[in-house]
Amino acid sequence: MDTINLLTGLGDTLLHYLIPFLFVLTIVVFIHELGHFLVARWCGVAVKVFSIGFGPEIFGFYDRKGTRWRVSWIPLGGYVKFIDDENVASASGRKAFEALPEAERKRSFQGKTLAQRAAIVAAGPIANFVLAILIFTAIFSVFGERITAAKVDAITPGSAAERAGFQPGDRVISIDGTAIDNFTAMQRIVAMSPEQSLHFVVDRDGKNVELDASPERKEITDRFGNTMRIGLLGIQRSASPDDWTLERHNPATAFVMAVKECYFVVSRSLGYLYDVVTGREAADQLGGPIRIAQVSGQVATAGFVALLNLAAIISVSIGLINLFPIPMLDGGHLLFYGIEALRGRPLSESTQEIGFRIGLAFVLMLMIFATWNDLIHLKFL
Repeated sequence: MDTINLLTGLGDTLLHYLIPFLFVLTIVVFIHELGHFLVARWCGVAVKVFSIGFGPEIFGFYDRKGTRWRVSWIPLGGYVKFIDDENVASASGRKAFEALPEAERKRSFQGKTLAQRAAIVAAGPIANFVLAILIFTAIFSVFGERITAAKVDAITPGSAAERAGFQPGDRVISIDGTAIDNFTAMQRIVAMSPEQSLHFVVDRDGKNVELDASPERKEITDRFGNTMRIGLLGIQRSASPDDWTLERHNPATAFVMAVKECYFVVSRSLGYLYDVVTGREAADQLGGPIRIAQVSGQVATAGFVALLNLAAIISVSIGLINLFPIPMLDGGHLLFYGIEALRGRPLSESTQEIGFRIGLAFVLMLMIFATWNDLIHLKFL
């Protein structure tokens, strides 16, 4: 019986967590590496390997240009390896370049112009943003958006909203000059502004009333048991069917909304990191692959559209992180190319190697810290 229960538990874990996690991560990683690959091919660079995952190969094949397409056992990333790369982290050394025959050097990454190399490197993060925009556009146009009126249905006693003078029936028109047309838009601004004074304009019985309120920083628990700290006013949205609609937008409108959604994810991420650095927020909200797997499984229970939405958010996040000017990441390579453009010559190999080692150490420490947070969050520690 214990064996049966164990197998049943493993099956549930595979179905609820691992499969959604692999679905989300594989899409995001594949598109990121495809961005590098397509621009590299366009620039005439020979690609040896296109891999989803690291470690030993599970299966693969060669295309007509000699690139080995492979899926590997460790599904925590991927890479595109050029003919002059010394390792899977795209570290290109002069020795590898000089070891190539003259004809092959023209097809190498290092044999391309500075602009071409920068375009190849930037293509990965850009592809992530493009993927996110396409997913959000599809969601807004095909599946639609549930819109709830920015109307106050009830107020929590003793809350910031009560102290500010909100009343049931108020309809929020703007916050700090930003027009508000639905409850979610209001909720996002409030959640991102804990302990900050916000200026509201509300419609009360046909008259505009101005109110100032400071959302309280509170820890909440979602329906999956995840905790987070956000700003709260203490306003409950209307539950009346007359106050919400399901709206499908035309492709052009959906595209504009998708771009704004990506901007929101970027600004929220950078805002959180800024708050961590300045001490306004704790770093315990940073998550790693374990948290992504957990959230993927939880979101999958809410439906395929919710899982697609998560994939878009993660795609934006990975695109953003890869643009950070940290050696080893795409942004680090772009930083070196920027320095090369200013100096008129690249940094020495030894300097780049030192930068690479520092970047590797930083990324590893960040991964360990994020995994530690995951284990604490899941109460394994």
